[in-house]
Amino acid sequence: MKASTRDLFPHFYNATQIASAVRYVASVDRTLIEDGTYFVLEMDGELVACGGWSRRNKLYTGSGEAAEDTRLLEPLVEPAHVRAMFTRADWTRRGLGTRILEACEAAAKAEGFQTLALLATLPGVPLYERYGFRELERRPVRMPDGVTVEAVAMEKPIG
Repeated sequence: MKASTRDLFPHFYNATQIASAVRYVASVDRTLIEDGTYFVLEMDGELVACGGWSRRNKLYTGSGEAAEDTRLLEPLVEPAHVRAMFTRADWTRRGLGTRILEACEAAAKAEGFQTLALLATLPGVPLYERYGFRELERRPVRMPDGVTVEAVAMEKPIG
């Protein structure tokens, strides 16, 4: 996560934003692991990509902690959240992100969700657009240290 952020973010963000994202965004959310909704891809024993989805209210790791974060979403009226997608820079453009998105979508669909939503950092937008997500809005996201990074709220109906 941290290596992916350090290597892929310089094309989109400045050094201060990258340092903040490495600290607050590129970290494991244990809830995804405990919920069994996080996927990793390995090659020759090395982690090369990861990502998951959540049936909980929290949209992204860098948002800090809020009382509503653990609330279970209502599948028929609220979207499942795609979260914590990272691919090692030397493994991008090989379909790994797509494989993880397919796994997320299938699992969310099995639980009755009809829509996927995410808040993308700029490096991920092309992948999500290719996968069928549409941009809802661009907005600055304030990290806990006060640094802001531009992000894109996106959504996709589950097929």
